[in-house]
Amino acid sequence: MVVGGLPDGSRDLVGARGRVAELLAELAPYAAARQVRLALEPLHPMYCADRAVLSTLRNALDLAAPYEPQTVGVVVDTFHVWWDPDLPVQIARAGVEGRLACYQVCDWILPIAADALLSRGMMGDGYIDFTAIGRWVSAAGYTGDVEVEIFNEDIWASDGQEVVSRMIDRYLDLVLPSLLPLGQGGARSVSGGVPR
Repeated sequence: MVVGGLPDGSRDLVGARGRVAELLAELAPYAAARQVRLALEPLHPMYCADRAVLSTLRNALDLAAPYEPQTVGVVVDTFHVWWDPDLPVQIARAGVEGRLACYQVCDWILPIAADALLSRGMMGDGYIDFTAIGRWVSAAGYTGDVEVEIFNEDIWASDGQEVVSRMIDRYLDLVLPSLLPLGQGGARSVSGGVPR
């Protein structure tokens, strides 16, 4: 869930976050009754005004806390949370609480595009330490799929086969090794050409 930014004309960030909590209180029982898991995704603070007043993994976990983990989980998206000095502690907390619902990877590149949403880079082209974050996610017990989520018009305009080939190589070199449990060489693999 990307929870939305501030209402038009508002500067009340505390109030906006409070409304997210109120709406989650309405939505969570509805989701639970239908066996649907909600996943709160914190977005980088640069999106706070227009896309998501939820900016840190701690924010997301605090909002999720009143609900069963199978009803409300959290997303770790490297693009949005890589900068957070509290990240290792909060990923560990998410693991202990059983709330890691999704792990998404792409890189933070500069300069930021005119549309900041389209500023994501291929893993290895920017500033994110995928080894550290991957180890924290793996140590927290996450064994689900890893989504490569690159919003970038230049990459979209490139040859599709070349992009997929480069993405697989980067995933295998930069992301997968940190997710493999120590002493096990094949807990995650490439299946049918798609990294898992």
